[in-house]
Amino acid sequence: MANSPSGDSMTARIVRVLETFTAERSLQTTAEIGRRASLPSTTAHRIVDELVASGLLERDEDRRVHLGMHLWELALRGSTALRLRQAALPHMEAVQARIREHTQLAVLEQDEALFLERLSHPDAGANITRVAGRLPVHASSSGLVLLAYAPASVRERVLAGPLRALTPETVTDAARLRRVLAEVRRTGVVVAPGSVETVSTGIAVPIRDRGEVVAALSVVLPRETSPEPSIAALRDAAAAIEAALRADRR
Repeated sequence: MANSPSGDSMTARIVRVLETFTAERSLQTTAEIGRRASLPSTTAHRIVDELVASGLLERDEDRRVHLGMHLWELALRGSTALRLRQAALPHMEAVQARIREHTQLAVLEQDEALFLERLSHPDAGANITRVAGRLPVHASSSGLVLLAYAPASVRERVLAGPLRALTPETVTDAARLRRVLAEVRRTGVVVAPGSVETVSTGIAVPIRDRGEVVAALSVVLPRETSPEPSIAALRDAAAAIEAALRADRR
């Protein structure tokens, strides 16, 4: 792709445009997109117009821009995330029926925990996670599972910091975090009280495919709730998901 005078490629500029959209900022004007993507006005208008023409972006009646359905369609075609979600969802529903709180599926993406699915009971406690949302791997229970089984190079990069505190109980000391990760690999489970929100406890277990950890399955409970029933439910579900992934390859 052609480079701009600043040296960035057209692909990089398109990615910057798409990354200006967030769950809280789903509608923008082209001027706002250009400013947030650090693009000249004419470049922003040209890229947005081309993405609208291709269906990757769409405009509403006020000419504000939002992500298009064609982008969603392309993202799901042949997606490993879709395969994982489809295998996991029935067993997540089983956990949800037993625990009646929040049940979540996450993968490691660019040193963060990216959440592919979340099921919630109407009376469930606090939880800031959302589908397609991210949390730091060192803070969330899902992230700790993913980091524990990640390649050593990833672990060392995260451990080098900075390790941001989400609450006073988030582990931000590298030496202590290293011990936590070793314990996760020994036990195969994370129980993280107060790490993301002080009123909640995150519990997570790994999901393996072809012997490698490819995802984390977690629940978020009120802080005072015993973790033992959730650990049992998560382990049962993880085993069932792994069996579904094996069957899908046949």
